[in-house]
Amino acid sequence: MTGYAYQYYYEGWREVRPWWGAKRLEFLFRVSGDRKAWRTVTVVLPVAGVREWERAEQRKLSSTEQYAVAKMALLQAFDERAGPAALAAQVRVRNADIQGIVERLGL
Repeated sequence: MTGYAYQYYYEGWREVRPWWGAKRLEFLFRVSGDRKAWRTVTVVLPVAGVREWERAEQRKLSSTEQYAVAKMALLQAFDERAGPAALAAQVRVRNADIQGIVERLGL
């Protein structure tokens, strides 16, 4: 939607519990909007949101499914943010967004 054709690849994930907040999963992607400048984009998935979804659906969200949620949030950020520079800020998946993304994925 922004006119950029992004390239990206997945670098990995980590579980983080910052002293100021709740535990979360961070998925790291390398992203470029011009094939020259690459930056690491972090997609934050709150563990509390995942657990909330799991309680509501009465099943676990596998690590592959959690990655899929993070990737879809990244793709949505590509469409919503003005350009590559705007991806410097973390992509945060809200608890309420998890259900919508999972439904779009048909999980």
